[in-house]
Amino acid sequence: MITRRVFLSAASMAALSGCTSIGSRELTAPAVKPQPKVMPAHYGPVLDEGYAIPAVPSGVVPERYWRQRVSNPFPEEVAGTIIIDPNAFYLHLVEEGGTAMRYGVGVGQQGFSWAGDAVMQYKRKWPTWKAPDDMVARNPELAPYSVANGGMAPGLLNPLGARALYLFDNGEDTLYRIHGNPEANSIGKAVSSGCIRLLNQDIIDLYERAQHRAKVIVISSTPTLSAGLT
Repeated sequence: MITRRVFLSAASMAALSGCTSIGSRELTAPAVKPQPKVMPAHYGPVLDEGYAIPAVPSGVVPERYWRQRVSNPFPEEVAGTIIIDPNAFYLHLVEEGGTAMRYGVGVGQQGFSWAGDAVMQYKRKWPTWKAPDDMVARNPELAPYSVANGGMAPGLLNPLGARALYLFDNGEDTLYRIHGNPEANSIGKAVSSGCIRLLNQDIIDLYERAQHRAKVIVISSTPTLSAGLT
């Protein structure tokens, strides 16, 4: 028979040993918000041609879109070839020795209206942006920057950014551009306008590496991605 004294003694021992769950509650540590990774040094501020390009802020561009050297996913292409994959938001510059320099990009409506092979006919530092006539027709407020009016002067707010590479097909301008842009949050996204956008720090790097009349391959985009434009 269990006496009152034995029961009280057992209960006391259980409480002291920490095995009882009566009146207990689970304690959890407060949630710790993960800190964004520090951007590599090459995304710091840059003084270029008299223009002060600000640093890319941390926590805006996902790490997978940071510039990096990778194993070449296009071994059939010769060194110097530029391959744009709008579905993955990547641009690869094929290198010697089985590697490629990979850049994260943002894509736009122009990126979905044309695909195929092209030639980088020429490239420009701090280019002038000229709004095409059809764009001006849709957005009359862009008239001051039309071809007829000479376009927008170079600068940090210019839609083409610090550099532009101009793509031609059989001698004809495709109106497709690979260019810089001041909006870091557009990288890895389909945006409403523009061609292939890189961070200004990245387009400067690509400009220096890209060879005159380099072959450029633009992979066809999927209908799903095209429909995701905002």
